[in-house]
Amino acid sequence: MSGLINYLSCSVLWLGLLVKAPDLLRHRRDPYLRAICALLGLAGLCFFLGAPPTVGVINRLSGTPNLAAPLTYAAITAYAAASQVLVVYWRGGPRVHRTARRWITAYAGVVLGIAVLFALGDAPEERRTDLDTYYATTPFLAQMIVLYLVAHLVAATVTSVCSLRWAGRVRGGLRLGLTLLGSGSLCGAGYSVSKLTAVTARWTGRDWSALGTTVSPAAAGLGALLTVVGVLVPLLAPALAEARQARRAYARLAPLEKALEEVLVRRRLRLPRPRFASPVTRLVWRQTSIQNALSHLDVYFDRGLYERTRREVLDATGDPERAEAAAWAAVITAAVREEAGAGRGTPRPGDRALDRVPGPALLARVADALTDPAPPAGSGPGGAGTPAAVPPPSRSPSPSPSGSRPSVTTTGRG
Repeated sequence: MSGLINYLSCSVLWLGLLVKAPDLLRHRRDPYLRAICALLGLAGLCFFLGAPPTVGVINRLSGTPNLAAPLTYAAITAYAAASQVLVVYWRGGPRVHRTARRWITAYAGVVLGIAVLFALGDAPEERRTDLDTYYATTPFLAQMIVLYLVAHLVAATVTSVCSLRWAGRVRGGLRLGLTLLGSGSLCGAGYSVSKLTAVTARWTGRDWSALGTTVSPAAAGLGALLTVVGVLVPLLAPALAEARQARRAYARLAPLEKALEEVLVRRRLRLPRPRFASPVTRLVWRQTSIQNALSHLDVYFDRGLYERTRREVLDATGDPERAEAAAWAAVITAAVREEAGAGRGTPRPGDRALDRVPGPALLARVADALTDPAPPAGSGPGGAGTPAAVPPPSRSPSPSPSGSRPSVTTTGRG
């Protein structure tokens, strides 16, 4: 179980990095994406270097006892800088690049200080889990430990305060992402506080090393999980929202596709159904099938029926959009019947009275009109009148193959 938490946390963070890597390759010059990937990569590196098995391997291969310590501290410091730089780019502003450079420069100085202090100090005995408290009173090493912990605490605190304060001013996925990032940074601050508390106790002759070996790794692991989710949520939220809207639109168009089913099958106008496709792809497939059917039926569209239906529904409801959708529903239903009755007969292009077919936005309302008939005339703003539902399809029908005419009735004011 030694190092398991570290490796699990590292895996989560590097998985997030893997998700963002394609975007970084496409937009190498985007400082925001670079900050996100640096944050995820460095956070994972911190947990990887801090795992006791990794510490042992580094120390053994290098031949320098405890060399893994300054490497881990440098990674933690770089991660702290990356988290603050990410918040700077997230907030934006006229001096964003200058502010980011200042943070990077300051923490580069901290990394240099860690290297110098480790080189000046003496740590002959390898300590894989409690180096902070074991060498807390050793010259130069004590200063190195305090330097990286204070630097990390400052960055984690600033990141947490800025993120949580900004979260109160925004909405949606960004708000959730900032809240999680701020909470993750707060856990990171708990890591530094527990370590500093254990070191301070060592200075006073007490042994609170358990704070540094149990509490701080748990705080860091939780902070890593919250951080990676907080960083990814604002990036994934638009895609998730688009998928949700696509699923709703796909289901909403089902009645219209069902009304066109006979034409789609008989004329082979439907494209092959995509398998294992995204909601957006399935929506495009259904929209394309519907548009194919409507393009085939457009020579059967009846302007007179369209105008009558639109006028009656508008009188009944006072809603122009609903009236247009109801008119199209009536025209499409009539065209389906007439096309079926015409068989292989030649339609009359000269009768085509509508120079367009409904677009994607109107298609959804047409599908609604097929399942939600208009109220009787007189129930809306037009006042009392003769009850009339949306007129059923009507026009001069073509003879059916059997010689009989389709049963057609017309109600309303037309």
